[in-house]
Amino acid sequence: MRRFLSLRDFDWTLLGFVLILSVVSVFEIYSATLHTKFVGFYRFQILWLCGGMAMMFLMSVIDYHLLLDIVHWIYGFFMLALVGVLATPKVMGARRWIKLPGGIHFQPSEWVKLVLIVIMARYFAGLVGRELTWKDIFKAIALVAIPMLLVLKQPDLGTSLTYSPVLLVGLFLGGIDWKKGAILILAVILGAGGIWMSGKVLKPYQKARLTSFINPDADPKGTGYQIIQSKIAVGDGGVFGRGATRGTQTQGDFLPIPYTDFIFAAFCEEHGFIGAVIVLLIYFLVLMRLIQNAQTAADLPGTFLVMGVVAVLIFQIAVNVGMVVGLMPVTGIPLPLMSYGGSSVLFTFLALGMVMNVRMSRFVN
Repeated sequence: MRRFLSLRDFDWTLLGFVLILSVVSVFEIYSATLHTKFVGFYRFQILWLCGGMAMMFLMSVIDYHLLLDIVHWIYGFFMLALVGVLATPKVMGARRWIKLPGGIHFQPSEWVKLVLIVIMARYFAGLVGRELTWKDIFKAIALVAIPMLLVLKQPDLGTSLTYSPVLLVGLFLGGIDWKKGAILILAVILGAGGIWMSGKVLKPYQKARLTSFINPDADPKGTGYQIIQSKIAVGDGGVFGRGATRGTQTQGDFLPIPYTDFIFAAFCEEHGFIGAVIVLLIYFLVLMRLIQNAQTAADLPGTFLVMGVVAVLIFQIAVNVGMVVGLMPVTGIPLPLMSYGGSSVLFTFLALGMVMNVRMSRFVN
């Protein structure tokens, strides 16, 4: 029986690594926007980070078993919110936010990642001990596919893709056998091919984004522009970088949106290969610390929760960094803890707060 949680059992080492990345984020946003119309965005990032920290500590003392018990209601609420988003006016060709009183913009699609982590943890933890049937697998796929399709409709391809790692890690930890896994992989490949050929799901610009990284020089002023400028910025940094506020690609406004999607490219230009390796090493330490907490969780749902967070973070880091160096398509997926953005920052800190609660529960008398 749970009696108390103590901040003494908080994972302060993990928090230390997170704070380092947060500080790097603020300084890089300041540097990348210094001579642009976005100057001053670093102040907003500080506010988001402070709010995220507060929410992380709050989440860390909320029993994750309570979240598991009520997650079906939360899931239903966010599905309604995603439907509601589709009824809002388009902004820059997309519908992603619900405007709330006080000028607050609520983006349900970011929060859905956390909801899916919890609902997948509850679902697969309840199936442990028996072989997964096709019925079990299709139920899990449906739980993830519904929000994915609603977010694709906005359209927001990048965010919808971040839901898939939650399903994959759930199936893997849930014990799917290799034959069913192979059939699913084949079905996904065939399904992706069908979607691509149909032209009814992906918009033309989304297709262009997904293919431009293969040969960006084919359209250097159009779909290939972002990747070309990003690769130039990364290469321009050399070994030690040009120094803060001295990146020619970033300060010359050649590098697109250097404070969000391409913040890692801006960082590489200013701090070079050495700086990039140090940042990636910190990300590696964060992920290893999270995996350690998953291994030592008090119960299976706790393990599933933490590994769901790990799956999403690995996916976002890999896709964003791969995009910056031209190995992955441009999908608009932010770099966790570094890219500017309130919804992304709050999701990351809430997820970390849930991890902290799983860890602290081990020490409850």
